[in-house]
Amino acid sequence: MLGEIVGSHGLRGEIRVRFTGDSPELLLSSEAVWIGRHAGDPEARRFAVRATGSGRQGEVRLALEGFSDREAVGPLVGQVVSVPAGSLPPLPEGEFYWFELVGCRVESETGSELGRVRELWETGAHDVLVVVDEEGRRRLIPTAAELMLRVDLAAGRIVVADLPGLLEPC
Repeated sequence: MLGEIVGSHGLRGEIRVRFTGDSPELLLSSEAVWIGRHAGDPEARRFAVRATGSGRQGEVRLALEGFSDREAVGPLVGQVVSVPAGSLPPLPEGEFYWFELVGCRVESETGSELGRVRELWETGAHDVLVVVDEEGRRRLIPTAAELMLRVDLAAGRIVVADLPGLLEPC
């Protein structure tokens, strides 16, 4: 997921997208995007991007093929914007796209199972893993390098530091 549609811009059917991550570059350079109800939505639809532009802080503007007025984009508000994973540029060693972490099993360095990553939150200082166990208890674990000791995407496993208080359910 690259962002969420938060509204329309102007009268010609542009959408405002609040981008996720550090930079809007992927949204601004995409020739096409997928729009759906949630990340991984099997009913998401592909739209060609006619034009892009900067917007309010944390947002970009997109003009999509098939939308020519403000009313037409209204039903898109609240939906997410994504691109196929294969079109994303590779990241430097030790960095990961959020979607790669969702679903990973999380355990402490002493081997305690903590649950699976359900989602990530952008908080300002560090992004936060929202980890939910089988009983539905939630843990919030910052993605700081000092806390995320090992990330094995192939195995779908994240090992985090076993610090007092850090791994307690919310």
